[in-house]
Amino acid sequence: MNPNKALWEKGDFTRIAATMRESGEAFAKTLDITPGIKVLDVGCGDGTTALPQAQLGADVLGVDIASNLVAAGNERARAAGLANIRFQEGDASQLSDLSDQSFDLVVSVFGAMFAPRPFDVASELVRVTRPGGRIVMGNWIPGDPTLVAQILKISASYSPPPPEGFISPVTWGVEANVVERFTAAGVAAHNISCTRETYTFRCAYPPASFLCDFRDFYGPTMNAFAAAEANGRAADLHRELEALFVAQNASGDPETTSIPATFLRVTVSR
Repeated sequence: MNPNKALWEKGDFTRIAATMRESGEAFAKTLDITPGIKVLDVGCGDGTTALPQAQLGADVLGVDIASNLVAAGNERARAAGLANIRFQEGDASQLSDLSDQSFDLVVSVFGAMFAPRPFDVASELVRVTRPGGRIVMGNWIPGDPTLVAQILKISASYSPPPPEGFISPVTWGVEANVVERFTAAGVAAHNISCTRETYTFRCAYPPASFLCDFRDFYGPTMNAFAAAEANGRAADLHRELEALFVAQNASGDPETTSIPATFLRVTVSR
């Protein structure tokens, strides 16, 4: 099996996505959606940004590598009574069943950044976007002091070295890399812009319980705990992550969780 597919099918990302809905809706509202616009949401999970785009009137296709998330997205769309959105399996590195220049807007929020071969990803995102259209990405930033970058950094310190040739997903959070990848795909540098924005995770239970969602259902963290367990260090990993989650909780109530995380917003004009 494709290792990336195995990673995201290993857990149940819907458990994490449930804490991301409010920010997903807010992000969608910044995309200047107009009725009938054709949108591709890549690495969409179960539709945290894709469903709000459809609710704003877009004709949306959500693509994700994980079959369980595609099924969950289609179920969420059915339950919401949305006929203008569908989900299907696909790999951001090779969107081979999608036609050239077929979307007005291509969106990927913390999705395509995890696909291998980032230059291929940039090339595919550009290929399927019509001239005059836009690509908008949200990418976690390496070394950032906020939640997700720190989860990935701490998890990596408990995990075996990555395979030779591995390119970290968070390299998509470096503006110079973004520019290099999209210019290689034929986009002029002046048509690429990056800003730092905030995405907030919210849930009605304590940060320690929220950590358990990551430990039990988020593929990268699941792998880190498995490696730490094999080395007798699982308790250390849990302690370090719990301290992070508690320290970053901004809810003002230790029994609820609201944790902001900084990300790089990338906008590419075709």
